Amino acid sequence: MTAEPTSAQFSAALRSLTWQDHEKAEYTDYTQALLQGRLNLAGYTALVAQHYFAYVVLEEAAERMRDDAIGSLFVFDSLFRVPALEKDLEQLLGATWREQIEPSASTQEYLNRLRETCFDWPGGFIAHSYTRYLGDLSGGQFIKKAVQKAFGDTAVAFYDFPRIPDHNAFKARYRALLDEVSWDDGERQRVIAEAVLAYQLNTKVLAELGRDLAKYLA
Repeated sequence: MTAEPTSAQFSAALRSLTWQDHEKAEYTDYTQALLQGRLNLAGYTALVAQHYFAYVVLEEAAERMRDDAIGSLFVFDSLFRVPALEKDLEQLLGATWREQIEPSASTQEYLNRLRETCFDWPGGFIAHSYTRYLGDLSGGQFIKKAVQKAFGDTAVAFYDFPRIPDHNAFKARYRALLDEVSWDDGERQRVIAEAVLAYQLNTKVLAELGRDLAKYLA
């Protein structure tokens, strides 16, 4: 880690110090195949299924955080993805979609960490929420375009945020909230370290999907 971030620069430090791990997630073989339109529909469905398990746990944690003075500041119903993922999975797999999916080994590791850190530690919840939701509002929109190019409007509800018309304004508001939280330097470092770990765990999920890439190529 570099110098400890002050309150005023915390959101910038969080973004900077997680960027390398963010880049690693973007350049996995699976992600590149997805962005390049080389996946078949089963390959895309595999990602949607793993997303579902992660967001179920994250949004359960959000409900717990509604009563926390700090955590509640970062609970936005407009961000919740589970209903959209359920809609997408039903479109992809039919009415029995719940019986057709299960978390991968890497996703299970990710879920375990979410349960360990996001239900009782506001900083952990915020680190994982930041990693997922701001990613969905940023790079996720490029994934949406790639999916639409490959499959039309099939199962892209996950990437739609109808209650957030201006993504950039929302992200600016979110980062301003991060800068306003009265954490000491030690807690800020803990949050940054957890966000780095969140990116690493997500990269492992994508890497595991990539091990089955041959059967997922169009």
